[in-house]
Formats: sequence, structure tokens, C-alpha cells
Amino acid sequence: MSLISQNPIQKRRLETIEADDDSDEGLGSPVAAGAEDGNETKSEKRKKEKKRKKAKALEALEEKENKEREEMKLLESSLFGALYAPPQFGTEVEAVDPDKGVPSFFMDRSGGDGEDDLPVYDEGLSSEDEGDDMVGRERKPAWVDEEEVTEVDISKVARLRKLRKEGDERVISGKEYEARLRGQHAKLNRFAGWADLDRKAPLPGSSDNESDEEGRVDDILRNNDELVVKDNAKLLPDMLGFSRLVDANSQEPSSGPINSVQFHRNGQLMLVAGLDKHLRFFQIDGKRNPKIQSIFIEDCPVHKAAFLPDGSEVILSGRRKFFYSFDLVNAAVSKIGPLTGREEKSLEHFEISPDSKTIAFIGNEGYILLISSKTKQLIGTLKMNGNVRSLAFADGGNQLLSSGGDGHVYHWDLRTRKCIHKGTDEGSLAGISLCTSPDSSLFATGSTSGIVNVYKRDDFLGGKRKPLKTIENLTTEIGEMKFNHDAQVLAISSRKERNGMRLVHVPSLTVFQNWPGPRFSLHYPRCLDFSPGSGFLSVGHAGGKVLLYKLHHYQNA
Repeated sequence: MSLISQNPIQKRRLETIEADDDSDEGLGSPVAAGAEDGNETKSEKRKKEKKRKKAKALEALEEKENKEREEMKLLESSLFGALYAPPQFGTEVEAVDPDKGVPSFFMDRSGGDGEDDLPVYDEGLSSEDEGDDMVGRERKPAWVDEEEVTEVDISKVARLRKLRKEGDERVISGKEYEARLRGQHAKLNRFAGWADLDRKAPLPGSSDNESDEEGRVDDILRNNDELVVKDNAKLLPDMLGFSRLVDANSQEPSSGPINSVQFHRNGQLMLVAGLDKHLRFFQIDGKRNPKIQSIFIEDCPVHKAAFLPDGSEVILSGRRKFFYSFDLVNAAVSKIGPLTGREEKSLEHFEISPDSKTIAFIGNEGYILLISSKTKQLIGTLKMNGNVRSLAFADGGNQLLSSGGDGHVYHWDLRTRKCIHKGTDEGSLAGISLCTSPDSSLFATGSTSGIVNVYKRDDFLGGKRKPLKTIENLTTEIGEMKFNHDAQVLAISSRKERNGMRLVHVPSLTVFQNWPGPRFSLHYPRCLDFSPGSGFLSVGHAGGKVLLYKLHHYQNA
């Protein structure tokens, strides 16, 4: 049964025609009277003509009605599906009459015997046919990059001459110019590779002989970087390759002296803190060094700030009975202290163990306070003769070195809380600086007279008091010292001397002659730090700026 009812207007038209015919037949006109009198031939012709007209009208109306009905069925089928011929599963689809409209699908029997044939849509067929027609036809580009057809003269500008591959090369294409610029940038700033999410990290245990593995050759051919990685080579003495970059805190310099700079373990985040009571974070890229965040500590001029080695927190301290902890994950600042049972008026000096478990604060009267980095509670104390002036962890955090006013270096076992060795620092009346190499095989001591002694720790613990080298290049008290990640460079500094910083080549125990150089001024350096891969060296000075240098020997930040 159709959803569309018959048109009542057509019915009225048929009834009107029938009524006219009946009225004509029963009309008492002279023609009718003549027919009764004997004009039967004309009357019969008139009746046949009327019947013929009536039949034609009925046929036209029926044809029009059928056409409208078919159109309505097509409309209903397109909207509601096949209402008139519901599908019967298990039977083949019959061919559709082309007069009844365009079929929604047809049966493709070319691939089998007609069994289990599946419908193939016309839309897919038309796209395939169209794709066949496009085979062999060359597609025109939607647009043309002007840089690809541009030519650049690299011999006119002095800073572009380094892009030349041959001495007499002058003009190159825009595409080649872009490729050489990218290669030069990658050569000078390989530390930015951390932002490449698709870059594959080298597999552990891989060697140089595995360069022909799948994907390795393609990576080499895609750039023009140097194939020899300098990190694995030994650093040569005498001359150090370095370059000055944009200041690390150029976007927001400090209004007071910088007391702490340190790189995060990822090599890109740096903290800067000082006497202006601000803790600032910068993302180090060597070009812009954008500022990420700034925190104001209202009641504590910061004398030292440091990341926990696991990168989760920052510890800040000053000349106060308390200290602060800044949670990097939750961006929350916590105030800790005063410590229960202690009367220290200042907790400005501390060191954090490499395993991030212990924070050692310098206390009063030779005491060393051991704080749990997790609970921030006092877990133990150590006591040495004289005042404590400096601390340094060794052996992954299991041992602690300390020095002070008595001119001795103490070794403490933190598992038993006992002193395992005590030795005299040669030529030192009061030790004020200590640092150990990352593998704890070496340690250095700095004194008030500017003398730096470098010791081999095993020999020192065995009773040999003679240092490997005594460095006398500075004449004022040593403020801070640090080894880089592979212990090939030792940085020493003095706060009381202009340009009072030296870099020592550790394997030869000689000072680099070209540091800091005549063009660069370090002002009065107060703190320093190497990035985790030693690609960067940062120096904070009393003028409120953090100087940033790129060490060319090291390719990773």
C-alpha cells in the first residue's frame, strides 16, 4: 500500500466529465429532437466522438497519476528504503529496471561463480574508473615556492661565505641555500635535537660498527653534519674551543648578584637565583633563552638554590633558620623549619646527594645536619673539629667529604654515620671549597689563599697526602669549583677577583690559556655550572647576569 493517497482533485475532474456527458445525452435540444425524428446517423457520430474524448481524458489523467505515483515511490525509496520490495536473504539481487531510478548498488559477478557475491557501490566504481583515466596524466602543482627558483649569491655577504663548499662558488639555488643553512645550524646547535620527537635514541650497547643498520645510513645522508662525534674523543690541552652565546637570563636579568645557577637533568631548563629574592627558570636554546617562570620569595634572599638530581624539586636557602622547597610537578612552595632540636641561625649552605635521598646542611660548631629529602626531617648529625665550610658527596651518595677551619678533609660513611678517614689538605689553613668528580675518583679542595689542590681519592684514603697538582692561578679565596660530566674540565672561580675564573684541563692538569680571553669579561663570577652533556657552561656574576658559553668539543647539552 502506498504512503501517498490518491489525489482528490483528479476524482473531481472525472466526475465533472461524466456529469457533462450525461447532461448532453438527456438534453431536450433541437438536435436531439432531430435525432429522434430520424437523424440517427449524426446522433451516433456525436456519441462516438464524445466517448472518444472521454477515453482520451481518462487515459491522460491515468497516465499523469501513474507518473506522479512513480515519482512519489522513488522519493519514498530514497528516504525510507525499499518499502515495495523488501530484501530476501539467500536470494540473488534482481536487475533493477532503469526506468525506476538509479540503483544504489549492483552485483559484480566477474570474480567468481555467482556465489556469495557482495554488493559493490557505484561510487567506488566511478572513483576507480576515474583513477584509471588519470594514469599517465601528469598532475600540475597547486603552487610554486618562489624560494625554489630564487638564486642566492653567498659570496657577497661575509657571514654566508662559510656556506661555500668550494672556494670559487658564488650563486646557489634557494633550495640548496636553505639546506646549507639547516646543516650549519645543526652543526653549531646540536643540543637542540631534544625537541625532535621523531629522533631515535641510540640503542644501548651499540657500537661504531653498527652504522650500516637499518635507518642509520639514511640518517647520515639526510644532513651534512660531521660524521666524527667529538664527545668520545679526548679533549686537547692548552686551547679550548668555545663561543659566547646570548645571556641565559637576557629576558629578565636579576636586580642583585646571582648566587646560584644550575641546569636541570634534561639539559634545557636552568634555574637562576640570587639576592633579589627571585627564583627564575629559563629554557636554554642558545638563541632566545625564553623565561618560563619566576617565583618571588618574600622573606628569604636566596644564597643557594639547587635541583634534586631526580629533577622533581628545587631546594632554596638563605641566612634564615628555615629553607624552602619548590615542587616542580605541582608548582607548590613549601617552607620547612626551623629544625626540631637545632638552633642554627643560618642554613645557607647545603649539598644534595646524587641519589636525591639526603640533603646535608652546614650547621654551627662543626655540625653537619642530614635531612631526608622525602620527609624534610632531621635524620642525623655529624661532628668534625673546627667549623664546617664546605661539603661534597661521593660514592653515589654513600660517602660525604667535609672541610673547614682546621685544614683537614674528612670522609664520612653515611650508612654508619662515622668518619672513615681524616687527612691534611696540603698547604691549606682553612678549606672553603670542595668538589668531587662524577665517578668519585678525583676531588679538589680550595682554600682562602686561592690555592686549589687536585687529589686522587683512592691515594688520599690510602695515606698519600701529596696532591696530583696544585693550581695557583688565582690569588683570592676560592668561591666555587665543579667538574664537568666526563671530568676532563675543572672550573674554579673566586668572587673577589675580576675575571676570577679558570678552566683546568684535568688529564694534563694545566689551565686553558685562552679562557676567558681578552674580548670577554666575566665581571665578578659568583657561581657556575656545566650542562649535563657539557655543551653549555653558565657563569653568574655580581652584575645580575648569567653568561652562557658553548663548548665546541661537546655536541650535546
